[in-house]
Amino acid sequence: MTTLSERGELSRAARSFLRTESGSAVLLLMAAVVALVWANTSPGYETFWHTDFSLNFGGTTLSLDLRHWVNDGLMVLFFFSVGLEISREMVLGELRGVRAIATPAAAAVGGLVVPALLYLAFNAGGPGAGAWGIAISTDTAVVIGVLALVGPRCPDQLRVFLLALAIVDDIGAVAAIALFYTENVDYTALALAVVAFVALLGLRFVRFWRTPIYVLIGVLMWLAILRSGVHPSVVGLLLGLLVNAYAPRPRDVARVQVMGTSFLVDPSPERALAAQAAATEAVSPNERLQLRIQPWSSYVIVPLFVLANAGVVLSAQTLATAAMSPITWGIIVGLVVGKPIGVAAATWIALRTGIGTLPDTLRWGQVIGGAGLAGIGFTVALFVTELALDDPVLINNAKIGIMTGSILAAVVGWLIFRVAGERGGQCAPSGLPVLPPRPWRPPS
Repeated sequence: MTTLSERGELSRAARSFLRTESGSAVLLLMAAVVALVWANTSPGYETFWHTDFSLNFGGTTLSLDLRHWVNDGLMVLFFFSVGLEISREMVLGELRGVRAIATPAAAAVGGLVVPALLYLAFNAGGPGAGAWGIAISTDTAVVIGVLALVGPRCPDQLRVFLLALAIVDDIGAVAAIALFYTENVDYTALALAVVAFVALLGLRFVRFWRTPIYVLIGVLMWLAILRSGVHPSVVGLLLGLLVNAYAPRPRDVARVQVMGTSFLVDPSPERALAAQAAATEAVSPNERLQLRIQPWSSYVIVPLFVLANAGVVLSAQTLATAAMSPITWGIIVGLVVGKPIGVAAATWIALRTGIGTLPDTLRWGQVIGGAGLAGIGFTVALFVTELALDDPVLINNAKIGIMTGSILAAVVGWLIFRVAGERGGQCAPSGLPVLPPRPWRPPS
């Protein structure tokens, strides 16, 4: 089956996603700079984000500090948008079909396993051994933003490949958060969350789509998960996966045409509203929600999360401590060395064994450059840092490692594109690099 990538085209949703992520990367980096300046010029940074904020429901009080409201509350919407994107791409986009998903999935797994192993090589048996999850994530927003600087050396097919890789990477990161960074589980609350999820599955099965009902059950599920001890990010991902995605059906398109013609004949407000409603209903609930939520996620929630978590005190003492910390070096080596090795090697294996495909217009220099950029780990890496570490000194070391490693990964990936972006031979369907400069064609 020929995918959109193989035809050299991008789906409308993929183009929209890439535009949104590219723009949000600028805000994300600005938020990081503001957080650093704030943390290094005022002692009020930590005081502000540790301010308690409470909500009262009858006799029940939910009290969290501002940082936890961002990390445990608003970030659920970020993971919800990730779930929506995964659901849509598996049904209509670049992840449908076994061979279409096999290569980016293998690359993502390689990019998860190798950095974790390298991190553990530095930290096994130490106080930061459990924080290996910091070194495994790829930040889609920043990667897409850097790709915009690469320009024509990064073709659309590679952008889609990296987008698919980042989606699978997010699944792995959320699974790691749920399985390895959860302590003292309240099984009663967890059971209530499972019941709420089953109720949502039942509503989806009978094709009952009423947003207020889903929101109500989703909030109850979030409260139960929060009480259970499992991180609420899981709720966002699961809810996003539940939302139905489908291509516009012929009867819905025909209805839009009828309503549009009716409006042209009689351009009254009533007919305009009817045509608008018909056009809206022709689009799947998944895509409608993405249009509403993704801009908020990319332009508000993620930058706010970075503002709340990226503030690191960069004094001579903290930098000297970080320079001697195995946590810092484990993260840097994991992101800068482990990610490109894991992604490139797993991609080569997937192509070599024939379990996956890539467009044969892609060159290995481009794939390796993309693998280098995959080492940019920021949003989820900061997220895991707050879950995996308690000691402020270790957290500071980890954040310095994240920022240093991400900057180095961006520079390394950009240099690979500059030097070898048009080299290395094409990614032939057999998975074997083709060395001659002329386009490779399989034998007849």
